[in-house]
Amino acid sequence: MFFPGSRYETTETYSVTLPNGKTVRVAKLPLPRQTRLLGYHRRLEGQRLDLIANHYLKDATAFWQLCDANNALVPDALAARDLVGIPTQP
Repeated sequence: MFFPGSRYETTETYSVTLPNGKTVRVAKLPLPRQTRLLGYHRRLEGQRLDLIANHYLKDATAFWQLCDANNALVPDALAARDLVGIPTQP
């Protein structure tokens, strides 16, 4: 269900039957862990999360850590925010 290397790769999935009879695979995603913030980054218009993640976390694919630190389930939820919390390194 999730691509190799995904943070959800080992998340357990199960089947659910919808009212129309169709069966789908779903996963119960874990809640983001509480994280301490290093500070905040003021986003420039059009500035992408992968670029911010690469700058602060030294890994462009770690944009999801920005989402977790800001209680955003999906990256688009941060699109309208001017300030993005930057998590400390684990």
